[in-house]
Amino acid sequence: MAKLRIFLFLFVTFNFFCTPPPVGFENSGNSSIINQINKIIVESDLDASFSIKILELRNGNTLYSLNSKKLLMPASNNKIYTCAAAIHYLGKGYQFETNIVQNSNNLYIIGGGDPDLTIMDLDSLAETIKNKMSKVDTLFIDENFMDSLNYGNGWMWDEGSWSYAAPVGPLSVNKNCIDFYINPSDQNEPVQVKTFPETDYIKYVNQSMTKNDTTDFKKIKIERDWQGRTNIFNISGNVLDTASADTFQRNIFDPGLFTATVFKEQLENKGVSVKNIFKTKNSSSGSLIAKHKSDSLLLSAKNMMYESYNLAAELFTKAISVKDTVHGDWPSGLKLIKAFLADSAAIDTSKLKLADGSGVSRYTLTSTDQIVKLLSYMYNSKYSKDFLLTFPYGGSESSLKHRLIKTENNIIAKTGHLSGTSNLSGYIFSKKHGPLAFSILMSGFIGKPKPYQKLQDKIITSL
Repeated sequence: MAKLRIFLFLFVTFNFFCTPPPVGFENSGNSSIINQINKIIVESDLDASFSIKILELRNGNTLYSLNSKKLLMPASNNKIYTCAAAIHYLGKGYQFETNIVQNSNNLYIIGGGDPDLTIMDLDSLAETIKNKMSKVDTLFIDENFMDSLNYGNGWMWDEGSWSYAAPVGPLSVNKNCIDFYINPSDQNEPVQVKTFPETDYIKYVNQSMTKNDTTDFKKIKIERDWQGRTNIFNISGNVLDTASADTFQRNIFDPGLFTATVFKEQLENKGVSVKNIFKTKNSSSGSLIAKHKSDSLLLSAKNMMYESYNLAAELFTKAISVKDTVHGDWPSGLKLIKAFLADSAAIDTSKLKLADGSGVSRYTLTSTDQIVKLLSYMYNSKYSKDFLLTFPYGGSESSLKHRLIKTENNIIAKTGHLSGTSNLSGYIFSKKHGPLAFSILMSGFIGKPKPYQKLQDKIITSL
């Protein structure tokens, strides 16, 4: 806010004259770094609620702190907690399983919480089954590994059909999304549409138009009837006849049924008829006839951090709470994450709120002091090498693709973004100060996040 900039300006001035700083905010650390970073913030002329903490890892000294105990929305910086807890509880080599069990002429497809199950993985399972069966009476959907809640506490009701808000389920495929491939057609004709996967699970109405000029031009839109809880998509807007192909990803409703329907279609394409699909609450019994095991949890965690993959974060959260016959759920998983933060990183969890694993929830609140405590613990723990490998670096195929490009591996960090919120937390490997853990949370602004991202980058590269 404007008051913060005034306070920072006064702090630099008062600090120079050895006069006590104004009350109402906290700003501490190395005096030269305080003046350096405060000047950068003041000159940015940006209004927001700022919280910053930078810690020297070789000695535990605070290099810079600004309102570091203030609770703000972490957005996807919350994945830092989830990633660390998953490595701790599940282990870096943990693999998710998707199993196919046969009972007489029936099949059970059993979800094991794999966030990275692909259409090709399902096809491989279907290929195995075609050699063992030619007819399936009922394909049962077994999602008993986790609870049946598809959306997190505090997720906005109108997140709609965007891929980042894909529903959460233990049986998921293709990130619980449909990929729409859009190409221009002839002038004044509807655009060409292809989908992946090609499935009868969805329907779409194509009301788009190919144009040769920008008069009354409207950008292409693809929206699912999420209010009606259907998988009917409406495609509208315009594409220039000279445009190149474009890809849009939109979420679906009911991930378990989506996965099972695609699997049924794959079986039928291979000559295996499937009469019915039903969900079951009963434990599946019979003979295991096909299995898919995911890559290691560490690779999945890296994918989660690089892509800021919300579905993976929520499945991790539920998976860590699975105990024998007890299914995973959000409350139990979040309780375990908080226990890890308290017991391992000495974070006072009575002073933070976790509502989900990904940070989509507006109810999730934390501080830069708490994030840096976790970063510091993980850096000095047995998990250090694996944990640091999950962080994106500037210019990588990640949310940092267009940021911090010249810093190479000297800065690794996780971004976080919600409307009015922009965050960045991670590690700086500084020649002068040694390894640093940092966290920057910015909330309460109006407009695009880019100026705030530039400010974050300027602060950390100044070190």
